[in-house]
Amino acid sequence: MSEDAKAKGNAAFAAGRFEDAIRHFSEAIDLAPTNHVLYSNRSAAYASLQRYDVALADARKTVELNPGWAKGYSRLGAAHLGLGDADQAVAAYEKGLEIDPANEALKAGLADARAAATRSRGPIPPQGASPFGKIFQGPELWAKLTADPTTRGYLQQLDFIKMIQDIQKNPNNINMYLSDPRMMQVIGVLLNVKMRAPTDEMEREFTEPEQVKPQPEPVKKASEPEPVPEPLEVPEEEKESRENKAEAQKKKVAGNAAYKKKDFETAIQHYTRAMELDDQDISYITNRAAVYLEMGKFEECIKDCDKAVERGRELHSDFKMIAKALTRKGTALVKLAKFSKDYDTAIETFQKALTEHRNPDTLKKLNDAERAKKELEQQEYFDPKIADEEREKGNELFKQQKYPEAVKHYTEALRRNPNDPKVYSNRAACYTKLGALPEGLKDAEKCIELDSSFSKGYTRKGAIQFFMKEYDKALETYQEGLKHDPNNQELLDGVRRCVEQINKTNRGEISQEELKEIQAKAMHDPEIQNILTDPVMRQVLIDFQENPKAAQEHLKNPQVMHKIQKLVGAGIVQMRLLTVITYLSPLLSNMLCLYG
Repeated sequence: MSEDAKAKGNAAFAAGRFEDAIRHFSEAIDLAPTNHVLYSNRSAAYASLQRYDVALADARKTVELNPGWAKGYSRLGAAHLGLGDADQAVAAYEKGLEIDPANEALKAGLADARAAATRSRGPIPPQGASPFGKIFQGPELWAKLTADPTTRGYLQQLDFIKMIQDIQKNPNNINMYLSDPRMMQVIGVLLNVKMRAPTDEMEREFTEPEQVKPQPEPVKKASEPEPVPEPLEVPEEEKESRENKAEAQKKKVAGNAAYKKKDFETAIQHYTRAMELDDQDISYITNRAAVYLEMGKFEECIKDCDKAVERGRELHSDFKMIAKALTRKGTALVKLAKFSKDYDTAIETFQKALTEHRNPDTLKKLNDAERAKKELEQQEYFDPKIADEEREKGNELFKQQKYPEAVKHYTEALRRNPNDPKVYSNRAACYTKLGALPEGLKDAEKCIELDSSFSKGYTRKGAIQFFMKEYDKALETYQEGLKHDPNNQELLDGVRRCVEQINKTNRGEISQEELKEIQAKAMHDPEIQNILTDPVMRQVLIDFQENPKAAQEHLKNPQVMHKIQKLVGAGIVQMRLLTVITYLSPLLSNMLCLYG
C-alpha cells in the first residue's frame, strides 16, 4: 500500500534518515504515481541532502499535478534557492502566496530568497563582520539543522526561523541572540561541537572566535542559504490517530487510579473508552479484565482475556502481555471451578501462558491448580460405604490366598477412603505375603500414623522388620506397641522372637552368610552409623577390647548401655556374659578403621 510506504518515509525523514525516506517515497510513488504529496515529500528529502537538481524536478512535478496546492511552490522555491537561482525562488514563493497569502512558510522562504537576491547584487560585507556569522551563510545550514534531532524541532518555531534569517542578513546581529539557549545549540551543530546546558560551559573550549576553523565548504553555484525544509504533509487520519492514542493513554491512567481506589465501575468506563480510542494496545483490554476479575465477574474477565490474546497475536504484541492475559484467564477459570474436571481448562491455560513467558507467579498458580484438582478428585471419589465393600472383597481374596487380587481391592478401598488404618494394615499383610517388604513397611507405618493405638499396625511393622532381619528395629516396634496394648499376645510373641534371634546372634548360632547380611544392613542404618562415629562410643569399644575393667565403668552409664544394646541387637557385637563383650572379627577392625 502506498500509504504504508509513505508513513515509513515520513518516519525516516523525521529521524534524519533522508536516503531511507527517499527510498520509501519512491516506492509509494510507484504505487500512486499521481499523488502530488509524495513528490513534495521526496523533494524535501532530496533538498535535505543538498541534491537540489532532483529536488527541483520533484517540485515541478508536484506543481504540475496540483497547481492549486501552495506547498508545491514552497518546494519549488527551496530547490531554486538551493541551486543559487534566487530570482526564480522569489517568483515561486510569490506564486504560492497568491494561492495562500497567510502561509508563514512561504513568507519566510520569500524573505530568504529576496535577501539572497539582494546579497548577490550587493557589496562585499565589511571586514569587521563577526567570524561566527560565516557559519550561517553556507547552503548546507538548513540540512544540518534538519538532520540534528535537537535543532530539528526548532524549525517548527517561527521566532527561531526569523532569528536565523536576521543573522543571515546581518552576521553581526548574532551577539543579540547569544543569550538564547537555542542559538548555542545551533552554533554547536554547525561547528560539530557538542554543547552543554545553557548554564554550563561547552565541552570543547575555544578562546577566540578566530581560532575556530569550520570544515571547508564545497563550491556551490551561489552562497545563498538553503531554505527551511517544511514539515512533511501529515494526513488528517494520522493526526487523528495520534490524538486518539494520547487520549487513550490518559484514560488508562485515569482507569488505573480508579482501580486503586476500588472504584471499579469508573475504571471500567475509562478502560472501555481507551479501547475505543486505540485498538493497537491490548493493555487496555487486560486492565479491564483485571477489574472484572476483582469484581467477581469471571465470565466477562475470560472474554476480555480471549480478546486480548487474539488481538495481541494480530498485532504481534509483546509475549509478556499475551502471557499476562492467559494467566488472568486461568485465574478466572480457577475461580469458576466447581468440580475437578473444571480445573483442566485452567491448567491448560496456565501452561500456555508459561510457553509465552515463564513467570514465577504463573508457575505457582499452575501448581496450586494441579494440587486443588487432585484434592477435589479425592473428595469427589470419597465414599466410605464403597470403601468398606472393597475392603471386604479384599479380605475374602486374602483368605483364598489370592494376594495380588486382594491388593487391588484394598487399593480401591483406600482411594474411596484414604483415612482407614485397617485397610493399610490389611494391604501391608498382603505385601508381606508377596515378599514386597518395603511396600508393606510403608503401609504399616501409615497405619500407625493414622491410629497410633491400633495394635495391628505395630504387629505388621514388627513382622516385616523381623523378616528383613532388622531384629533390633523389630524389637523396638513391638515394645512401642506394648505401651498402647500391654497384654497383646501378638506383640509379646514378637518381642520373644526378636530376643531369641538376637541371643542366637550373640552366641554365634547363625551362619556366616546370615551374619554378614545382618551386619551389612546394620551398617547402612543411620542410627548405627551415628553410634560408631561418636568419639565417646569409639573409646568405649576400644576399652571393651583392651581394658575390660574400664569397660565395666562405661556400662554404668544408661546412655552408653542403650547404645551397646543397640549394637548387640544389630549384630555388630556379641555379648557372651553380662560383663564380657566380644567384637565380631574382622568387622571390628574394619569399623575402627572406617570410623576412627
